[in-house]
Amino acid sequence: MKIDFSAPLYVLAPLAGFTDLPFRSVVKKFGADLTVSEMLSSNALAYQSAKTLKMLAKSPLEDPYSVQIAGSDQEVVRRAVELLNEQEGIDCIDLNCGCPVPKVVNNLSGSALLTDLPKMGRTIETIKKTSNKPYTSVKIRLGFESKNHLEIARVCQESGADFIAVHGRTRSGKFKAPVDYDAIREIKEVLSIPVIANGDIDSAEKARWVLEYTGADGVMVGRAAVGKPWIFHQMKEGSSELESELVKSVVLEHFDQMIEHYGAYGVILFRKHLHTYSKAGYQGASAFRHLVNGIDRPDEMREAVELFFSQPRH
Repeated sequence: MKIDFSAPLYVLAPLAGFTDLPFRSVVKKFGADLTVSEMLSSNALAYQSAKTLKMLAKSPLEDPYSVQIAGSDQEVVRRAVELLNEQEGIDCIDLNCGCPVPKVVNNLSGSALLTDLPKMGRTIETIKKTSNKPYTSVKIRLGFESKNHLEIARVCQESGADFIAVHGRTRSGKFKAPVDYDAIREIKEVLSIPVIANGDIDSAEKARWVLEYTGADGVMVGRAAVGKPWIFHQMKEGSSELESELVKSVVLEHFDQMIEHYGAYGVILFRKHLHTYSKAGYQGASAFRHLVNGIDRPDEMREAVELFFSQPRH
């Protein structure tokens, strides 16, 4: 499946611990154009860790589908890509150059690559040269301590990236600093490859504004989709209408997918999703969150979910 940039592309960002297969398959039903796996360590892929290989699994709905890897050791990255080459149904390999988490950065992965642009360039080239997938992409931030976004973006393009996603903060800005949409616009002006804007895009209005203001070819939505997978439908339709019946059916479908994918352990993993879903305007949400924290049986959890989400939203 071709990634089509002729209209704005709506992309689900990779979020560790959230954008697993059950969540991505729900988001796909609401019109996300491209989904990306959770970030996978190239080391874990190269050594064929069973847990990591399971994280590659995708829903049949995910077409096109991108797998994000982190790493900077050329030999390990090459082996990771060779393993991905054997997997069907992957359209893009994305290099993470944005993750600010210390454990990743101290491994010279994620946003640490922004401190060594020649190495970042070599890593992109290694993926591009080794991969048999149609696309190679890069997710970047605007810099490590301070901004050098144009330099970073040019290295991505020169090293063979087919498109990039730009999180409009530096690494030191973590997830709190204001997003610099001017910098995303500047990147879009100097590159010839497509640019996807990322950072605090949390409503249909905001998505429309960001696309107009930056001239970006698409938007990438991460945390705003957790608890609101229908946000993609709202962005494409430009509306914020939401039926209570729809919320209930989404939550139940997501829950069923979790149980299918993880077995009974899916109940425990689903609690954090219920914490966000329950914030969509329901009465007694905090009591409900307290209740589900104590449930570990699938049948009990499903019953509690049905009951709670059957009430009208206010």
